[in-house]
Amino acid sequence: MSLLASLLLLVAADPVSDPSQALAGNWTVDLRPSDEAAEYTQPMVLTIAADGKVTGEFYQSTISDGRYGAARGRQCVAFRTSDGMGPYEHSACLVDGMMVGQSWAEHRGFLLPWIATRTLEAAQ
Repeated sequence: MSLLASLLLLVAADPVSDPSQALAGNWTVDLRPSDEAAEYTQPMVLTIAADGKVTGEFYQSTISDGRYGAARGRQCVAFRTSDGMGPYEHSACLVDGMMVGQSWAEHRGFLLPWIATRTLEAAQ
């Protein structure tokens, strides 16, 4: 492998050089319908490939057809999951270190705005 090819691989894998990696990792999604509602969270794990494909898990479902995009100063993801009855469409953008998103389930007739924060790692 040439030196240039090796350097390009290092840059592609470096989260500092690859802005999409700011969205990758473990998130805790706050699914409450209002700030006053009882706490209700679900984990979300995002993996973002160099080609922009998003994979992972959300709400105990495998992410499918996921994509990363960046424009107009925003970094966003969109993907599908399923509850076994129908698809859920999700999208979110990174805003001040949090994910601000929404989930739409046409078969259930709802759209739910949500926020997500980085999941804190358990103390070792």
